[in-house]
Amino acid sequence: MTINGLGPVDPLKNMGKTDKPSGPVKSGRPDSIEVSSEAKSQAELLSAREIARSAPEVRMDRVNEVKVKLQNPNYINNAILESTAEGILKSFGL
Repeated sequence: MTINGLGPVDPLKNMGKTDKPSGPVKSGRPDSIEVSSEAKSQAELLSAREIARSAPEVRMDRVNEVKVKLQNPNYINNAILESTAEGILKSFGL
């Protein structure tokens, strides 16, 4: 029995030969995404947090405004005291 030669077999020889890419496939529709209402809410919440974090803890303009008002002896009256008391009660949920 004789075996005829198969010729050179080099599996790495054909590695460089590849088909050319055909390019992007166009479907005729433009790309689009949909953002859920939950994602929108989360984005708004994140934005509000960032604004709150970047704001100073003590607003000196408001502090100075209150100091000026308190220097006026006519500023503190029953209407102001009642309004302040109602605000405090509301903040405690009462």
